[in-house]
Amino acid sequence: MLGTGLATLLASTAYAQDETIKVGVLHSLSGTMAISETTLKDTVVMLVEEQNKKGGLLGKQLEAVVVDPASDWPLFAEKARELLTVNEVDVIFGGWTSVSRKSVLPVIEELNGLMFYPVQYEGEESSKNVFYTGAAPNQQAIPAVDYFLDELGVEKFALLGTDYVYPRTTNNILEAYLGSKGIAADDIFVNYTPFGHSDWSKIVADVKALGADGKKVGVISTINGDANVGFYKELAAAGISADDIPVVAFSVGEEELSGLDTSNLVGHLAAWNYFQSAESPVNDEFVAAWKAKMGEERVTNDPMEATYIGFNMWVSAVTEAGTTDVDTVEKAMIGQTFPNLTGTEAEMLPNHHLTKPVLIGEIQADGQFDIISQTEPVAGDAWTDFLPESAVLESDWKDLGCGMYNTETKTCVQLKSNY
Repeated sequence: MLGTGLATLLASTAYAQDETIKVGVLHSLSGTMAISETTLKDTVVMLVEEQNKKGGLLGKQLEAVVVDPASDWPLFAEKARELLTVNEVDVIFGGWTSVSRKSVLPVIEELNGLMFYPVQYEGEESSKNVFYTGAAPNQQAIPAVDYFLDELGVEKFALLGTDYVYPRTTNNILEAYLGSKGIAADDIFVNYTPFGHSDWSKIVADVKALGADGKKVGVISTINGDANVGFYKELAAAGISADDIPVVAFSVGEEELSGLDTSNLVGHLAAWNYFQSAESPVNDEFVAAWKAKMGEERVTNDPMEATYIGFNMWVSAVTEAGTTDVDTVEKAMIGQTFPNLTGTEAEMLPNHHLTKPVLIGEIQADGQFDIISQTEPVAGDAWTDFLPESAVLESDWKDLGCGMYNTETKTCVQLKSNY
């Protein structure tokens, strides 16, 4: 039997835990991905503080619970389990690489947690327990290829990626898409390198050689993390300018450029759904708040905007539901709308993806982007139309209650078989 003092202590501890709504933050603060993910941790902490200044949520204050999975993919699963079972968080904001998300998925589905994933990814997934606030391929990769084809006249493509699921799946989709556009397989060069790769001399030489026949070459980059530093340095060392061989990157934004000498990168491109240079009153306010808190030298970027939209939609859904219960909030999330930072409106779709505008930005000498192309919001597609096995699939958690519905067999397939 517990002593009176211990019983009182345990009761008061349990009561204290109930006094806050816990927000898990699952981003790498060390290792190769810290260059990108630390900023997202800072973003969630800022949003939590701002929400608390507004009075919190459901009459309670929010509490950010930060862990460091250290760019170690299995550790993401362990830390997610720790957040859900030990810290008992109500929601998780986290992940950057798809391999980290894939690591978390079985855990979060087993424990019925709720996760917001804020980075562009390869698609080919739709979990009831995840909201994907970054871009699907039809909201980034495919429009970027179209820009190369239609605006720059690129005839040969070098698909350079870090060796994990996001670049490999994205490039499979892009190879199929380029084939549908009449690009021959021999005119597509594909190469993968490990995380943290630093010696780019041979790969850059191979890319340069691709244009020996006089055809225009373009690089589609799914290189992630600090490997980008060496890649862009080697381009400059080889004397390759954006006029010679343009690069469009899917994982390089303002944060990554802030650590580079951008003088030799001017004219290269990135495809995102937001840039700090976007002109809108709501973006001016967001950038000002960020710099006031973090310092004038700190920049904003696309995954920050995706975090901002997801966080505010979650607050609205919890408020509407009157609870943080995962199943109730998941239903309330579908159909939520919130202004994005580029001046239009984001909507959460039944497939747990957002509507997002597609932006192409050109790198400037100051590390910012000149927005040279912008679309109206595009609905995110969980399953691509350019892979035969995916073209027949549909995700609809509202009416079908399924993330992987086969429209030919009229059956719901279990996504877990893909883990």
